Amino acid sequence: MQLVVSKKYLPSKTILLIISDSLDVATVSILNSDSIWGVLRGLESFVQLFYMSDGYKNVYINATQIQDFPKYTHRGLLVDTSRHYITVPTLLKTLDAMEMNKLNVFHWHIVDDQSFPYKSDIFPQLSDAAYDQTMVYTAVDINQIVSHARRRGIRVLPEFDVPGHTSSWGVAYPNILTKCYSLGQELGLGPMDPTKNITYKLIGELFREVQERFPDKYFHVGGDEVELDCWLSNSEIRDFMKDHNMTDASELHSYFMANVIPLLGDRSKPIVWQEVFDEGVSLPNGTIVQVWKNTEAREMQNILNGGYKVIYSSSWYLDHINGGGDWSKYYGVDPREIVKGSVPEDKEIDVLGGEAFFGIFRVWPRASAVAEALWSGHKYDTMPYLRHWYQFRDDSSHQVSSRLEEHACRMNRRGIHAQPPNGPGFCVTGN
Repeated sequence: MQLVVSKKYLPSKTILLIISDSLDVATVSILNSDSIWGVLRGLESFVQLFYMSDGYKNVYINATQIQDFPKYTHRGLLVDTSRHYITVPTLLKTLDAMEMNKLNVFHWHIVDDQSFPYKSDIFPQLSDAAYDQTMVYTAVDINQIVSHARRRGIRVLPEFDVPGHTSSWGVAYPNILTKCYSLGQELGLGPMDPTKNITYKLIGELFREVQERFPDKYFHVGGDEVELDCWLSNSEIRDFMKDHNMTDASELHSYFMANVIPLLGDRSKPIVWQEVFDEGVSLPNGTIVQVWKNTEAREMQNILNGGYKVIYSSSWYLDHINGGGDWSKYYGVDPREIVKGSVPEDKEIDVLGGEAFFGIFRVWPRASAVAEALWSGHKYDTMPYLRHWYQFRDDSSHQVSSRLEEHACRMNRRGIHAQPPNGPGFCVTGN
């Protein structure tokens, strides 16, 4: 095969793949793209064109010509390593699987309430909250993961969720968290204390270290599911709110985020969860808002009309298991179709794409359905069988269900543990 990286003959981001039907050794198949990343995606398309004979003895490929390009620029997988520690080799294998499925953003939700596996050099005590001191990610580990991803055309997007989901921070630094009360009795620690300068000092210094390790131009600062009632239960925080003419805890949330986001400086642009927008936080230009709670158009419509770009995730929780064939509920989602007609056409392009949420050992091939939806969109005009769930399962061998069955087998042959997508079946793996 001849690989060509050229901007001369193709529209931007287009991949051209020509498979020759000639047996002449002088005739070559051609893969042409305007970038090395396009060549990578084209090679995955090339691999998927091979198929086995009926007796599983021979492998064939048909002569064809494909002109392809991604519908969405952000095609991600969110991986949570706080609720469940995931070894570095497993993360590397996950990146391999992402490349096979043309996903290009590894959203690393690295810490949360449950554990703090990030190993900081400037605040080494933070990882005292890891499940075990062997269950951490060092600077060397992170560099290996970022480099492995880069070679596969995948960005690594770090997320450090604040001010909520921060119980693990309090193992080493309880003074940055808020004391929660009920009927005058202390209940424990809640979200970060937004009234203390030390809170912002620690966040700022840690974020700068994280930015050194993760070269991506975006940084996810979270902002979801903040226990506002805890803030209101604390008399010192209520006094602070009164002194700053705040009447609602959401104003305090806005105050916190307005102090945290500038800590990123010029090196990173922020990504936030939808609650930050919903609570009226003033966000800088270029901020991306990730939608995870609402599947209807209204949430994205409000964000887009507010001038921000959107990443959609609400419909793609891979740990919501419904048995064989449940991948179809992920496949049948197209983020821009959700808002079509409710926002101006020029706003639809600001839906950058989406992310599937990693469900341990349940991710493949469910995420493959999300990956194809984000790469190709849904061509209802030419493939009306995509509209109905049962037709996913009963369509011919050239259609979606059978293609996903073969793709799951292909992934297993390449060392990725993918479960049967449609229930009982088998894969030919060779000797």
